[in-house]
Amino acid sequence: MLSDTQKQALEQQVETCYNQAECFFDRPFTRPAIQFNQRGKIAGSAHLQKQLLKFNPVLYQENQASFLLDVVPHEVSHLLVYQLHGAHVPPHGQEWQFIMTQVMKRPAHRTHQYDISSVAGKTFLYQCQCQQHRLSIRRHNRVTKGTQYLCTQCKTPLQKTAEQ
Repeated sequence: MLSDTQKQALEQQVETCYNQAECFFDRPFTRPAIQFNQRGKIAGSAHLQKQLLKFNPVLYQENQASFLLDVVPHEVSHLLVYQLHGAHVPPHGQEWQFIMTQVMKRPAHRTHQYDISSVAGKTFLYQCQCQQHRLSIRRHNRVTKGTQYLCTQCKTPLQKTAEQ
């Protein structure tokens, strides 16, 4: 559970990001609603049409400093791109990269590198011709319904193996 101080720090960082964008573009931007209920391995998400930011409280708590420096600007940049360019631009395209590097002054990384062991769900062991793979419960359930996944290396189908 996040403390009020932790929530306020994140909300303040969102405001700081918007202030930077308003100074850079010399125009106002609509502020989003903020929720702390993102689940799974995702650090944060931007819901464009809803003007909503969702953050993962577990990953935030475990990585507070870098979360504020990188995840918050990353998600705010998605909403800024939407307000500036509409929905018909790639999620991590040149418009988003420009805002990350020129406005937020942060590297334009698409994904975080946090340890996700505390939020990772159950996985299932699969095998191809060259290695073992761990599939999420979502992908495992899709396999049971007929979806077939191929190894990106050897291009052979993944087969369920007995758990060790």
